[in-house]
Amino acid sequence: MTRDEEHLEMQPGELKALGAGQIAYVKRMTSDDVSTLFPQAPHMEPGLNLWVLLNADGTPIMLTDSREAALANAAEHELHTVGLH
Repeated sequence: MTRDEEHLEMQPGELKALGAGQIAYVKRMTSDDVSTLFPQAPHMEPGLNLWVLLNADGTPIMLTDSREAALANAAEHELHTVGLH
């Protein structure tokens, strides 16, 4: 490792916060898993396909039944969405 590479290292917390408030991602989930991200959410019918918009640091922003609505909300709040692989 060269001296320049040492200065590029980031701690896990720094990497997690990178892009917070500017970058978001959309993730598919089922209603069975909603309570993990939204503990106050009312009980939902099991097995519903939903979409969640998450901040770059993993903080949930919104829950919806369509990917398009999640992307529109991101655009409305000037968040750049990125894909996950």
